[in-house]
Order: sequence, then structure tokens, then C-alpha cells
Amino acid sequence: MASSDKRWASYEEVAVYLLDQVADKLGLERVEDEQKVIGERSGTEWAIDGKGFTIGGEGFIIIECRRYTKKKQTQGQMAHLAYSIIDTGAVGGIIVSPLGLQEGATKVATAENIRTVHLDKNSTRTDYMFRFLNEVFVGVSDTVHVTETVKIAITRADGTQETFTPDE
Repeated sequence: MASSDKRWASYEEVAVYLLDQVADKLGLERVEDEQKVIGERSGTEWAIDGKGFTIGGEGFIIIECRRYTKKKQTQGQMAHLAYSIIDTGAVGGIIVSPLGLQEGATKVATAENIRTVHLDKNSTRTDYMFRFLNEVFVGVSDTVHVTETVKIAITRADGTQETFTPDE
């Protein structure tokens, strides 16, 4: 397997893992990794990168991970995800990408309840930066250097929270 193939597979695995860690913030009970889903309309089999289950088990969302590093997701790529949502009966989707969406892709995503998650292209389970809506999640195993003022909120595994602004 080529080096770029390993990076793509690792990106997908890390994305699904991290989304599962913050599933509740996405309105999900849990996130599972890649699997196949049968289209209700077409009868075709869809290979999906991840599947999120809504709280209360009333539906699921399709997760698509695309580690494209040279250009944003296009309208056509988003239309592919949109049709898989329609065909499988999913209630929406999440697109994970380091660069985000082009204008036409953003319109398709909005129309079909597809949320965008930005995940750094070189993320691992311990060193990552991803964001969605107005939240940013960072995992680091080394030192972080802050060059501008920033407020940091830490939520620990036990649920306790701490907020601070590092001194210059």
C-alpha cells in the first residue's frame, strides 16, 4: 500500500474515532466505522466511511471522510453524498475534510442537512485539530505555543471543566 493510501485510511479512522468522542455534541448516541448500507430506493449498496446514530435511535447519518489536500469539496462530490443520504433514508450527513467546501457544495450541504467538520490532514488520535460550528477541539501530546490571546476550555473525561487564558 502506498504512503498516501495509509494517510487516507488513517485520516478516516481518526475522524470516526474523534466524532464518536464528541457524538453528543453532534446530537448522536454513537458513531460506528465504515460499513455498507443498502439504498431503499435504488437497492444498491453504499460503502460509507462512518455511520452516526441519532439520540433516541430515530435515524442515522452518513459520515464521509475526504482527505483532499489541494482543493475544497466540489458541488458534484457533495451531490454524491446527498444522494446516498436520500437513497438510504438517512436523516443527514457529515463531511470531514481538511479544506472545507466550495460555494456550490455548501449550497448542496445546506439543502440536504450535511454538516461540515474540518479535520487537519495529519491528525492522529492524540494530535489533532478539528472544528465544527463554533467549536474547536485540539489534542496534543507535545507543548502548545500560543502567539495570540486565546481562551482555553478543557473538559476532562470525568466531566469536570476548566477555563483559562494563558499568560503571555
